[in-house]
Amino acid sequence: MQIPHDTRRALDVVVALVNTTAEADQPDGLAEIGALRGFVRDYSISDVGELSARDLAGVRAVRGKFAQVFAAPTSRAASVLINELVATAGTTPQLTDHDGYDWHVHYFAPGASLGDHLAADGGMALAFIVVSGEQERLRRCEAPDCRRAFVDLSRNRSRRYCDSRTCGNRLHVAAYRARRKEAGAEVSEHEQVVHGGKQQQGSNHP
Repeated sequence: MQIPHDTRRALDVVVALVNTTAEADQPDGLAEIGALRGFVRDYSISDVGELSARDLAGVRAVRGKFAQVFAAPTSRAASVLINELVATAGTTPQLTDHDGYDWHVHYFAPGASLGDHLAADGGMALAFIVVSGEQERLRRCEAPDCRRAFVDLSRNRSRRYCDSRTCGNRLHVAAYRARRKEAGAEVSEHEQVVHGGKQQQGSNHP
């Protein structure tokens, strides 16, 4: 699947943001302002001013809406959520080539809050996926102990696990060990049958 560079970067931010949500085995990744500043820095989000508690609340609200898009059962349901995100953010498409990047489009309005910034750019990136007929690529890891979001960019839409916790490798190793254990049990049972048969035959000739 061919995705423009700026759309891919926006999708990476969307996925990373959704995956800051608190889970059974991890705390909320955006519990305080410092964590939000770190998120902005780690993902090189541009045009961000001084952050406040209001920004933190706004970003966490957008995070929840992005998560709903990943959970949407149909493209129509996803489109309703995305339309709400984009409309609330008040998109203003602008061409830009900042910080050494080639020409690309920013959808957030000048002076937009960080929440609106993420909603606009992330919402349009998600819209690209839906318009392309690829909504099913917005997935959650299928490992039993992981629900992290990811965008399946495999050619045949076959990816089942996220990258961040090597879930696929863990489950493949577990499945391999289970097969080995089962095969060992079958061999042991077979040997018992064979040896038991020999002992019975031997008992007829004292």
